[in-house]
Amino acid sequence: MKPVIDATHDPERLSWVESANATDADFPVQNLPFGRFRAAADGDWRLGVAIGDQVLDLREAGLVNHADMARLMQLPAAERQALRAALSDGLTRGSAREAAWRAALRPLSGIRVGLPCRIGDYTDFYVGVHHATAVGKLFRPDAPLLPNYKWVPIGYHGRASTVMASGHAFPRPCGQLKGPNDEAPRLAQTQRLDLELEVGIFVGRPNAPGRPIPIGEAEDHVFGLTLFNDWSARDVQAWEYQPLGPFLSKNFASTTSPWIVTLEALAPFRRAFARGAGEPQPLPYLDSAENRAHGAFDLQLEVWLQTARMRDAGQPGECISRSNFADAAYWTVAQLVTHHTVNGCALQPGDLFGSGTLSGPKPEQAGSLLELSEGGKRPITLANGEQRSFLLDGDTITLRGHAVRSGFRRIGFGDCSATVLPAAQGG
Repeated sequence: MKPVIDATHDPERLSWVESANATDADFPVQNLPFGRFRAAADGDWRLGVAIGDQVLDLREAGLVNHADMARLMQLPAAERQALRAALSDGLTRGSAREAAWRAALRPLSGIRVGLPCRIGDYTDFYVGVHHATAVGKLFRPDAPLLPNYKWVPIGYHGRASTVMASGHAFPRPCGQLKGPNDEAPRLAQTQRLDLELEVGIFVGRPNAPGRPIPIGEAEDHVFGLTLFNDWSARDVQAWEYQPLGPFLSKNFASTTSPWIVTLEALAPFRRAFARGAGEPQPLPYLDSAENRAHGAFDLQLEVWLQTARMRDAGQPGECISRSNFADAAYWTVAQLVTHHTVNGCALQPGDLFGSGTLSGPKPEQAGSLLELSEGGKRPITLANGEQRSFLLDGDTITLRGHAVRSGFRRIGFGDCSATVLPAAQGG
């Protein structure tokens, strides 16, 4: 699907929700991301769109008569675009709907956000070529990338039940650990807890079992993108991952930002996708002129760390890494969808893909502590003098992302944040 830039992207368009007009607002009227919220702790889930520091209740605004995000996500592209246009017009300064829609607004500070939709299945990919190379060098200095990496979008099926929305906390996980000099493994708390800076991809329209999705149709099946942190216990992972890949080292917690930024909102922030000189070109089923022309997403990504000491001192935290989705990813969103279904696999509305860790080409652009600390050998030093090789109890990691292009309004994704707690009793 070719990205469409229309009046909803007009940078001169302002909202009657004044907070949306700030130059650093994540949710200007040009964004309009979707999510679910509760107005009260025991209330029903509602569908909403973030605008400035508010959320518009879609039912109260008369735009939907249900609370089923999957139903909304699988709308055909034309209907999604019509809904976006209606939201944009209704929230624009001078709209005749202002009076009625003001009553449907709720402050973000006064609601509880949740997962943006029910996640049925979750697949984690490995598209970050700089991450794959850096991690591979720790184990295979002479051949960091396995032979299939540049031909196959590598992925594994993860656990959807422990994907949680931003703002949660989770206990330090336990698992089997075995050091290089240990005679036998032992059950213990992970000592090498890590973050992974990723982009999440939410499936919108399904495909029938046995029907692959051609690359020319792939983005018609994607509703939007989010931020995603696939927490990892590196010492558990080292012992368990052969021969079938990650298991307990990955399935204890994953965090997503609560808002899905639609592909329509991201239309101005697309980039050409091209392999470097000497790189193998994708097989024909993973290649198209449109994917080459605008398959990449120009998203600036950040990792923020707030330690317990920083929190006690009232300090907001420190940015420890910055990278970009387009610079980090060896495969595009469309290629992931097509490859996932080429064998006949059926996708459902709300299925989630993780991109894999999105590290930039420079060491300081690493999207994990495993890379930043060189496998724990070189701890990073924070501005307050604390050091980290891996995460300690009380640490909070927040991912942030935004899209910027001259001539368009900056749009953001909202925070993707979670805090590490001590291991559960008996762990």
